[in-house]
Amino acid sequence: MKSSKFVEELRGKTPEELNKELVAAKRELFNLRFQNATNQLDNTARIKEVKKNIARICTVITQKSKA
Repeated sequence: MKSSKFVEELRGKTPEELNKELVAAKRELFNLRFQNATNQLDNTARIKEVKKNIARICTVITQKSKA
């Protein structure tokens, strides 16, 4: 599965790398929303995928902070 592989990669990263990844994902989400508002976005499912990736990153950050 693609998502489990993504999560395993996230678990191997440091908290600083995870924060950089989170910022990049949020920036991508902003750009996708902007493109969607101006009717330039072809693949609207990408918005949902990026949102889920943001949630996965936040979950891993929380797990690392509690450990």
